[in-house]
Amino acid sequence: MNPTRFDYIVVGGGSAGCVLAARLSEDPTVSVALLEAGPVDSSPVIHCPAGLALMSRMSSFSQGLQTVPQPGLNGRQGYQPRGRTLGGSSSTNAMVYIRGQHADYDHWAAMGNPGWAWRDVLPYFLKAEHNERLQDEWHAQGGPLNVADLQSPNPFTQRFVEAGVQAGLPYNPDFNGVTQEGVGIYQVTHRNGERFSAAKAYLTPNLSRPNLQVMTQVTAEKIVLENGAARQVEVLQDGVRRTLTAKREIVVSGGAFQSPALLMRSGIGPGAQLQAMGIATLRDLPGVGENLHDHPDAVLCADAPEHTELFGLSLAGAGNMLRGIWQWRQQRQGMLTTNFAEGGGFFKTDAALAEPNIQLHFVIAKLVDHGRQMQLGHGCSLHVCLLQPQSRGSVRLASPDATIAPLIDPNFLSHPEDMAQLLKGVRAGQRILAQPALSAVSQEWAASAQATTDAQLEQWIRQHADTIYHPVGTCRMGQDAMAVVDPQLRVHGVPGLRVVDASVMPRVVSGNTNAPTIMLAEKAADLIRQAA
Repeated sequence: MNPTRFDYIVVGGGSAGCVLAARLSEDPTVSVALLEAGPVDSSPVIHCPAGLALMSRMSSFSQGLQTVPQPGLNGRQGYQPRGRTLGGSSSTNAMVYIRGQHADYDHWAAMGNPGWAWRDVLPYFLKAEHNERLQDEWHAQGGPLNVADLQSPNPFTQRFVEAGVQAGLPYNPDFNGVTQEGVGIYQVTHRNGERFSAAKAYLTPNLSRPNLQVMTQVTAEKIVLENGAARQVEVLQDGVRRTLTAKREIVVSGGAFQSPALLMRSGIGPGAQLQAMGIATLRDLPGVGENLHDHPDAVLCADAPEHTELFGLSLAGAGNMLRGIWQWRQQRQGMLTTNFAEGGGFFKTDAALAEPNIQLHFVIAKLVDHGRQMQLGHGCSLHVCLLQPQSRGSVRLASPDATIAPLIDPNFLSHPEDMAQLLKGVRAGQRILAQPALSAVSQEWAASAQATTDAQLEQWIRQHADTIYHPVGTCRMGQDAMAVVDPQLRVHGVPGLRVVDASVMPRVVSGNTNAPTIMLAEKAADLIRQAA
């Protein structure tokens, strides 16, 4: 018979949830339940790095969410895929290992969050990391999360690095070291030619622990309060409703969309919104679901018809793919060990800026509509991403029903400064594509190349920009009236309840958000143990 009482219940088996379940269950005297709405992470599409190309078309372990229509994107609805399996988005993402800028975390601390400055969080990045190449004051070996150089980087990626240097950017062999600025090849969360998700790093090695119970295909409907404290989670599993009890704490780790939605379904959130949904307000917290922001991203595509080493639809490409499948199945080597977004860089659009404000991801395929549209021939893509957007949006309930997706409104490009900076970033991306290392073998698509005036390029951006999958902020950490959790990640005014995931970030980090989310959970595990 499955137990229903645990010391800790972690709601959400994504990156943060996997870390918490593993770390909390290190103590054999406590019991831990991990609840995940999706299935186990057993599909070879997850473990083969190039399986990433299929993720946007597979609903079995990925939520293909949509935003509400975005005025800043010419009224288009944006696509918001999130992982829905053990490992969460670390089982479906592009595996890029980036921490962000040191100043990001100092800014968190300055926003009223002592204990979250760079000097405070670096030890947790190091605790998590096993870096195959680097071991110094910035990098560690021996942690659960394997970080590696790409096993078989595509030769075309080096052309991008050369073009970046030709455009005036310094070569940077380590974006997580002294400085982020420059161009280079990303390190990735891989091991032995496979994706190394948070589930693989933290959960899989510890599934045999008798004090850890992992439940998949479980939807958390709401959290139940007793005398104002969080004590139970009502769940739906195989069509049957159950109630699970936490003797110590409930930790919500559903991500920037699902964590605020669960709080609101539980009566914790903006009172007027809850009442409009017919939900009794148990704790009026106006910041729940607010402060949603994300990195807006515009993708420049280029044709390179002669370079069949790039992924694409052709007879040669089909032959390469068949060979790649054989190599990966037999040896875990070859072209299918790619993460597609192999190269990248960081730069400032204005020399007066203290830190880079633009990130690049160089993709060895023509990526259109998040890979949902197949393109004939071969080519490459250059993502241009704004690192510190000022636009803010929200997540709100569409229904009290947990199976109905919330209303997601990133409010992209609503702040004029976001467009101004992104436009400069796209111009810089075009200059990189125009350098000899790339222009000799590829040609930028006409839609962006022919946008010669700022007004034309702005329209191109509004018609093509979307997320690069880094939503944060909807359960913001802080001590002001709009904060949802305190610096210990405890929900204000609700004993026994914490939120631990990217939703607590008061401001998005300057880069990919997976490594920072794992760091958050490592630190949270210590905070929870100290409280006990």
